[in-house]
Amino acid sequence: MTTMTLGGALNAGLRRALEQDPKVVLMGEDIGQLGGVFRITDTLQKDFGGNRVIDTPLAESGIVGTAFGMALRGYRPVCEIQFDGFVYPAFDQIVSQVAKIHYRTQGRVRAPLTIRVPYGGGIGAVEHHSESPEAYFAHTAGLRLVSPSNPNDAYWMIQQAIASDDPVLFFEPKRRYWDRGEVDTDAQPELDLHRARVAAPGTDATVVAYGSVVPTALAAAKVAEQEGHSIEVIDLRSLSPVDFDAVEASVRKTGRLVVAHEAPVFLGLGAEIAARISERCFYQLEAPVLRVGGFATPYPPAKLEKYFLPDPDRILDAVDKTLAA
Repeated sequence: MTTMTLGGALNAGLRRALEQDPKVVLMGEDIGQLGGVFRITDTLQKDFGGNRVIDTPLAESGIVGTAFGMALRGYRPVCEIQFDGFVYPAFDQIVSQVAKIHYRTQGRVRAPLTIRVPYGGGIGAVEHHSESPEAYFAHTAGLRLVSPSNPNDAYWMIQQAIASDDPVLFFEPKRRYWDRGEVDTDAQPELDLHRARVAAPGTDATVVAYGSVVPTALAAAKVAEQEGHSIEVIDLRSLSPVDFDAVEASVRKTGRLVVAHEAPVFLGLGAEIAARISERCFYQLEAPVLRVGGFATPYPPAKLEKYFLPDPDRILDAVDKTLAA
């Protein structure tokens, strides 16, 4: 076991992918000599050269479009979108081209392309730097979406994403880049890329979260335990496809479900989870499925973001409501 930050684990995972497959190429703004704004690609250009860790122009549509062409020619490009709010110039490339090519060619052509998106708030950033755009892409057939919440998952999931023959949007919770945890670099990944995990077992209610909100949910579960309640926390890990079987198994046990994410509640990923589990577990649910998330506003200025982001208190309020129903 090695102790790493989540950002360091991503760096190590990218390094291992570059070592194991000469067709892996990294692309993005300032990822080379600078190592990226969050230093996730630090030293990789020095060790693998400028032909494999490529500093690109400031043009997200061009980055993804070029990477898409390289993927069609047999490479496995990994694009970095510097901040979540800058992914929109590449939206047409991702949803109209990258997502459709396998279907359009009746399965003859694949696009093994990974798009890294540092997302979410909590770092006191300016406008366009703290958004959660995952629902836009989860709505698009042909794309896979994942988000790690801890260093060990970050290390293995980035490698699994790069090895996938389908395009993967890899959402990295930027405020968790400096969270530390143990990483077993000698083992094999415990889970398939699209399987959820039980982050904390419990019996009274289920809280489903992903990315940056998983540690928040775990903190809420600890407080609930002191109050005599046993909360099961499910780390979704994969946002599309969703491991509904894992969520269903937990809800059949607990009878109650709260879904938490940073993105606004309206039409967020929690809405689909709530609807699907209500269908699957109608007779097991003891209370309505509740959702906790951001509000229907643009992401606020840094001084106000603590009121926007879900915290343990807001999750516990929802847990208390579902337990009282």
